[in-house]
Amino acid sequence: MGQHSSPAIIHACVLAAGTSTRFGDTKLVQNLYGKPLLQHALLAAQGACDGRVTLVVGHNQEAVIAASDDLADVVTVNVDYKLGIGTSISAGVRACRNGADAILLLLADQPLVTTRHLNELVSRWSGAETEIVATASEGIVSPPILFPQNTFDRLCDLKGDLGARKILSDDAFDVRSIECAPAQRDVDTPDDLLSLDPG
Repeated sequence: MGQHSSPAIIHACVLAAGTSTRFGDTKLVQNLYGKPLLQHALLAAQGACDGRVTLVVGHNQEAVIAASDDLADVVTVNVDYKLGIGTSISAGVRACRNGADAILLLLADQPLVTTRHLNELVSRWSGAETEIVATASEGIVSPPILFPQNTFDRLCDLKGDLGARKILSDDAFDVRSIECAPAQRDVDTPDDLLSLDPG
């Protein structure tokens, strides 16, 4: 793979620490297609990064951990989760960066993201330290995103609710993208969940 003489080691980090404010309840434990919403992201991550999946929890962490059904290899708690997604990215990358050549960053509320899409992100990556591979739909870049080792320090420094957009817009990095419209279907409200699974 690109510059690596041996296969690159990719870790997956699933962000599941948010407060579900718009949902009105802990959305990640809600049922979708017969299993908790959270498990869809974890299963996709395990399919692509078997044995190298980190789950970041915060809000209602006991219920979220229970809903994960041991599908994560590492669970890390973001005590600052109320301060925004940047703190969750930081906590997750700190927990899984050792030994990783790159990290796949996923959101736990994107149930239509598949292992196949994650594998496409990985295979598109050349192995270059300056190359980021993101998901896109109609020109909008979003997670899941593959970040190379060169970005880890900056990801660990993230704070607040800005996420990684500043890194993505930095000219020092070549951002490639793969179209995946289903990745845009995240669950923010009960209606979002109902639209995916009218039941």
